[in-house]
Amino acid sequence: MEVQLLDIRKHFGPIKANDGISLSVPAGTIQGILGENGAGKSTLMKILSGFQPADNGSILLDGREVAMKSPADALRLGVGMLHQDPLDFPAMRVADNLLIGAPGGIRLHRSQLRASLAEHARSVGLALDLKADVSSLTVSERQQVELMRLLWLGARVLILDEPTTGISAAQKAELFSTLRRLAERGKTVIFVSHKLEEIQELCTRVAVLKQGRLVGEATPPYSVRQLVNMIFEREVTPGARAACAPGGPILKLSSLAVERGRIRLEGLDLEVRETETIGLAGMEGSGQSLLLKACAGLLPPVEGRVTMLGQELAGKPYHYFKRNGVAYVPAARLEEGLIAGLTLTDHFLLTQRKPGFFIDREKGRSIAQERIAEFNIRGTPSNTAESLSGGNQQRALLAIMKPEAKLMLLEHPTRGLDIESVIYVWRKLKERCNAGGAIIFSSSDLDELLRYSDRILVFFAGRVSTPLDADSTSVEELGRLIGGGSV
Repeated sequence: MEVQLLDIRKHFGPIKANDGISLSVPAGTIQGILGENGAGKSTLMKILSGFQPADNGSILLDGREVAMKSPADALRLGVGMLHQDPLDFPAMRVADNLLIGAPGGIRLHRSQLRASLAEHARSVGLALDLKADVSSLTVSERQQVELMRLLWLGARVLILDEPTTGISAAQKAELFSTLRRLAERGKTVIFVSHKLEEIQELCTRVAVLKQGRLVGEATPPYSVRQLVNMIFEREVTPGARAACAPGGPILKLSSLAVERGRIRLEGLDLEVRETETIGLAGMEGSGQSLLLKACAGLLPPVEGRVTMLGQELAGKPYHYFKRNGVAYVPAARLEEGLIAGLTLTDHFLLTQRKPGFFIDREKGRSIAQERIAEFNIRGTPSNTAESLSGGNQQRALLAIMKPEAKLMLLEHPTRGLDIESVIYVWRKLKERCNAGGAIIFSSSDLDELLRYSDRILVFFAGRVSTPLDADSTSVEELGRLIGGGSV
C-alpha cells in the first residue's frame, strides 16, 4: 500500500510538532524516519495511525484520500502502529490480548483463533505461546504479540516507533528479518529510529525530520556524516572514554539470592565503590532487572545481605532504601516511572519532602523549570507526562532522580534518546557519579555498555559472570558471553 502525507501540520500551543510535512512512501518499502528527540517523528506517526488528528493536511492510501478519526479507523483502512511502550494488558493471556478489537471479539472460538494465528505466524516467522500471560513475556515477545495482532487485523502499513529499545542484538536481528519478509510480501514498513546503524542496516530509504519539518531524504548507500549533519546541523562525537578512580565502598552484596518467576540469581557477591559505573549485559529477562530491583528494595532477597554505606538494608522497604541514598529509574516509563495525567510540576513536587500540610506549587514550578533546563527537556512545567515525546519522558525520569542520590540504579537509561541526548545525559550522570556517587545500569546497547561502564556483569539464564574490565573487553567478546559462552 502506497502512503502519501501532504502538508501535515500539528501544533500544541506555540510548539509546531509538524510544520507542513509532505512525504511519499511506495508499497513494499522499509521507510526510515530519523530525527532528534522532539523532532516530530512520533506525532507524525500518530496522525498517520489515527491516534491524533492533524490540524491541516491530507493522507492518501493508494492514491485515495482517507479520514482517520481513531486507531480503529486506521486499522480498517490497513494502517497499524506498534508503539514505543506496548499497548497491551499484562494481566491477560496472549490469546485474549489478540482477541481485543478483533471482529467478533470474545465470541470468536479459540480453535479459530489458533488456526488463523498459526497461518500468519508461519508466513512471517513468528512463534507465540497463546496461553502465556503477557506479564511473563520479555519486551521483544510483547512486541511480537502486538505485531501479530496488527497483521491478523489486516494491517498493510506497519509503523514501528523505536522498536529496538530494550531488546537484545539477537532479538533485533529476528525483528529485522521479519520486517524484511513483510516488505517482500508488499507490506509497507515505516521504521522510526534515532539509531543511524539501524537505518543503514534495514531501511531502503530514509526521511529526516528536524523541529517539525522534513529537512532531507536519502537512499542507500547512506552517508552517516550527511545524515548526522541533517539531524543536528553539525557533527556529533561522543568524546574519549574516561576512566574512574574508585573511592570508598557504597554498596556491598554478600551471597545475594533473588528470585522471580523462572529466574533465580544466587551466590552474588559484589562491591560497588564511589565514582564507579557498573554495566549489566544480557538477553532481556536474564536477571538484570531482578538485581536492580533487589538493590532498590523493590524485590526482597531470598537470602544474603545488601549493605549500603555500612547500613544493612536487606528486607527493608523501598522508601528505606530511598532515604539512604538509593535512586531507581525503571525501564517502563509510563507504567512504573511517571504518572499519566500529572504535570512535570506535580512530579517534582512528589519527589520533595513536604515540611507541612500545604503544597508550595510555586516552588514546584521553580524546581521543574530548573530541571527542565538542566536535562534539556522539550516541555514546560505544565506539560503532562504522557504529552511528552518518548525521549523527553526519559529525560524527565532522569531529572526526577534526586541530585544527592549516592547510588543510581538505571534500567536502559538512554532508551529512546538520540545520539546527542545520549552524550548529554551520560555527561550529567557521570558528573553526579564523579561527585561521590555510583551507577549500576542495564542496557541492550553493547557499545553503550563498553563506553560508559568501568566493570560489566554478564547475565545468562540466571547465571552472572565475574566482573569484566570494560576497557579491555570487546563487543565480540561481550556478545559471545551474552550468548552463553564461557568467560
